[in-house]
Amino acid sequence: MNSTELAELFRSDFFLSKLSANTKEKVMEELVQPLVNIGVVKSKRLVLDTLSKRETLGSTGIGKGVAVPHCRTLAVSDVHVVIGISQNGVDYDAVDQKKVNLFFLIVAPPHESSNLYLPVLGKIVELVRDGKMRKAMTCASDFGAFIQIVKGNDQ
Repeated sequence: MNSTELAELFRSDFFLSKLSANTKEKVMEELVQPLVNIGVVKSKRLVLDTLSKRETLGSTGIGKGVAVPHCRTLAVSDVHVVIGISQNGVDYDAVDQKKVNLFFLIVAPPHESSNLYLPVLGKIVELVRDGKMRKAMTCASDFGAFIQIVKGNDQ
């Protein structure tokens, strides 16, 4: 999967440039809400419970200001990615103990014909390893700018 293919999975209504949450639990709720609003989640509680269970295996706060909460759940029928940016940062139990500013929520059904879940997760982790890319994504003014930053990685 390249950056352009990843960017094509992102949606403007799943882009939250000003997260207001200040706890790990509230961030997850805020990230799941757009999926609920648009009707692609059958049960918000099921998704949040599954995400919380996933966090008990190890924090999805991967360090350097990034978290990638993710899970497979029966509550969705397709892969969805919600992007969130917190200007102040959130204490998220990240592996480096630093606050998190950039969030990528990935939810997928237990079985998916597109087989996108792991490639999407891998590509996001690959992109955020680059310090300049991370900073640019965190500072993106809007969805269009964010997409250009992600797609620009393919050049």
